[in-house]
Amino acid sequence: MTSLFERLGGEDGIVKISNDIVENHNVNPLIKARFESSDHDKLKKMVSDFFITGSGGPACYEGEGMLAVHKGMNISDNEYMAAVDDVMKALDSNGIGDQEKSEVLYIFYQLRPEVVAV
Repeated sequence: MTSLFERLGGEDGIVKISNDIVENHNVNPLIKARFESSDHDKLKKMVSDFFITGSGGPACYEGEGMLAVHKGMNISDNEYMAAVDDVMKALDSNGIGDQEKSEVLYIFYQLRPEVVAV
């Protein structure tokens, strides 16, 4: 069986998906304010590296863990779900199949305790 990394299109596919995720966040009325002062190019790179590493690709993510990054932000369930919806939209717009979307969704549900209300 091929890795999720490969099924998401490898590095090129994941970079495109990650760019779309950040762009979706930037226009999502529920969460866009959280990203207004962000360096969007840096954020796109961090999201790409996180996705590449987390999906079975080469270990390239050098950022902090999810808990450390989100600690003190007091992210709500609604905000988290809005972000997950943005991820699903990006996967849809890049033609990613249902199996892969299910696997990505599972990963994001596993990360929830490290992001919401911490």
